[in-house]
Amino acid sequence: MTAPSTPTPDPAARPLVTVGIPSGPGGVMTVEVGVITGDLTLRTTWDGQQALLAVQYDGADEWYAVEDAPVPAPTWAAAQAVHEAMGEAVRRGGAATAPRRSGWSAG
Repeated sequence: MTAPSTPTPDPAARPLVTVGIPSGPGGVMTVEVGVITGDLTLRTTWDGQQALLAVQYDGADEWYAVEDAPVPAPTWAAAQAVHEAMGEAVRRGGAATAPRRSGWSAG
């Protein structure tokens, strides 16, 4: 009798979420409501080709798309790198928009 195989989790099925990022002065620019500031939650969803970025006020229900997203991300590692770069941009503030760089890679 063989054990049932466990399917490999699809990275696209689980978003990256970072809670409690204090935004720097000027916050983050969103598509729907302009700049938001304060303690924010960042969510990055990878669709297999690009990273979709959204932010919300910690504990809120509404998500807002980050201006200039989605970002090309050909791999899951690239999507993780985009998420990390966006988290740093949130901390810097200045009406932060989605990070742009060609050749995203992990690290």
